[in-house]
Amino acid sequence: MMLFVHGNAKAAALSKISNYKAWYGAGDYLQKQVIIIRKYDQSGQPFYIGVDPNSLETMIVPGRHILVRPLSWPQIRVNYKNTPYIRAIQSAEKQSFALQDAGIIHGFPEEKGITLTVDLCPSHRPLDRVIFTSLISEFAKTEKPVPVALSVTGRFMLTHPADIAWLKELNAEGDIAVTWINHTYNHHYNPHVPLTRNFLLEPNTNLNLEILQTEIAMLQKGLLFSVFFRFPGLVSEHRVVDHVLGYGLIPIGSDAWLAKGQPAAAGSIVLIHGNGNEPVGVKDFLKLLQTDRSAVMKKQWLLYDLRETVRDEFHE
Repeated sequence: MMLFVHGNAKAAALSKISNYKAWYGAGDYLQKQVIIIRKYDQSGQPFYIGVDPNSLETMIVPGRHILVRPLSWPQIRVNYKNTPYIRAIQSAEKQSFALQDAGIIHGFPEEKGITLTVDLCPSHRPLDRVIFTSLISEFAKTEKPVPVALSVTGRFMLTHPADIAWLKELNAEGDIAVTWINHTYNHHYNPHVPLTRNFLLEPNTNLNLEILQTEIAMLQKGLLFSVFFRFPGLVSEHRVVDHVLGYGLIPIGSDAWLAKGQPAAAGSIVLIHGNGNEPVGVKDFLKLLQTDRSAVMKKQWLLYDLRETVRDEFHE
């Protein structure tokens, strides 16, 4: 769910954002405690990006509507240590030593279904729209809107404006409910270099640009990013994971990358690519939908909102 407060996506998209930075604090807003993770100016006015630490929802907060107490990120982690948000941060931190699949890779164990994540990496091919039309068709009678998490890169947004507009329209019409995930701006990959020096592990990578420039690009297009982050190629190392966590973002991996032959099970965080570069994964997912059609119709097989999956996993 995208939550725009005292404003709208169109206004956010039309007005240039400046002085955008990671900035931390807390305050009360709309009768809720909110953690602040970003600060910026737009149309001459200050704005914040806030996180509800219990629901994990993000929101745009006008500076004139909140009194913020500046806090350091370590202070926030201590003060809110019992919330689902910080518990998820702590869990992801413990999973930060693997070269691949750092972060949260599986959902709440009682789920009878999956959490679908679709990666939109840089590509010269068009969006695989059949993924979304099939989802809407299959779940029309059991789940509307259909929850889906989209990991988007800055370069995909730059080269696929019509596809982004189409996804926004599906979201606005209530056909799908998108959780937008930061997947970095450039998603640089060199097929001739080992993983230990590839993707974000490439020497001299500017992580601040990769994260914040993607967020700015999303906001300028009227998309509100979530608290989630997906590493390109699912490749990371402890140092880089720590840096990402320091931006207030929760890394999301996958235990079911379908194109690599990893099967989906109850509670799986499924990964497919929707950028036209992974027809095998898309085909496998559509086959999965067809195989479980009767369970879908009986509501025994559901798609879960990524925020609810993580929230329920780390709720007291």
